[in-house]
Amino acid sequence: MLTTIGIHGIYVLDQEEALDFYVGKLGLEITSDVDMGFMRWLTVAPPSDPARQILLEVPGPPAISDDDAARIRDLVTKGAMGAVAMFNTDDCHATYAALRDKGVEFTQEPVHQPYGIDCALRDPFGNHIRITQPTEMSQITDDDLARWQA
Repeated sequence: MLTTIGIHGIYVLDQEEALDFYVGKLGLEITSDVDMGFMRWLTVAPPSDPARQILLEVPGPPAISDDDAARIRDLVTKGAMGAVAMFNTDDCHATYAALRDKGVEFTQEPVHQPYGIDCALRDPFGNHIRITQPTEMSQITDDDLARWQA
């Protein structure tokens, strides 16, 4: 049986720019950086969860044809790939402020949701990312539910 997610991938258009963003701004750490000849295997992870890695992958051969890679790059740039990552934090407002001070551009300020407080941003390539401060469902009031369902 499956037990956990070890690695998931995010398409990026430039791995050095991706490192600047994911490591330099978001605070993830490099977990592997290997020149495989046909590709660079580059993964990052949150310092608190190094086993949960993100592969920063440039779309292209050998896994994807040049034509398909061009289509994927276009979709990434348009933000059409959906949410690629959802990170948790203990304090969404503080994380938002710290990342904004580092130059991260947000598409949504922190807002209260049924599941917690979260905000949204895009990486330099167009990928959607959310940052969430989860809330215990028992802490949600009937007024909260009514407001979100309206």
